[in-house]
Amino acid sequence: MESRAPVNAEQFMKALPHCGAMNMQLQQIGKGQATIGLPYDDRFVGDPDTGVLHGGAISAVVDTCCGAAVMSHPSVKGATATIDLRIEYLRSAAPRADIVTTAECYHVTRSVAFVRASAHDGDTSKPPVATASGTFMVSAVKP
Repeated sequence: MESRAPVNAEQFMKALPHCGAMNMQLQQIGKGQATIGLPYDDRFVGDPDTGVLHGGAISAVVDTCCGAAVMSHPSVKGATATIDLRIEYLRSAAPRADIVTTAECYHVTRSVAFVRASAHDGDTSKPPVATASGTFMVSAVKP
């Protein structure tokens, strides 16, 4: 994986207002793979008694990371949009934990990209917080 984001991925992140509002951080991108961090923020807590992030915040970073992975795939040259995204929440994130999501675009057709992802809270002794699989529209692919 490359450590510097291609221009289209940087533009992708800047074009989505929620990325800035949620302080999402593009950590790695390239060749159909992306990693995006979501720092813990009290604004996105789902349960004030535990300090655990809301599932909606996790789904936002998972969807964004999947889209970034599609944008960085070598055969994709155009825009992308989510067609379908299935997220399976395996457990609650640790209280006050940052979330790191990694996505892989593993297959691209003329108009659809297929992606899988996982979101972790830093505790590698446990299963991920969530896993996802999805399909994304691509507007153009390289011949």
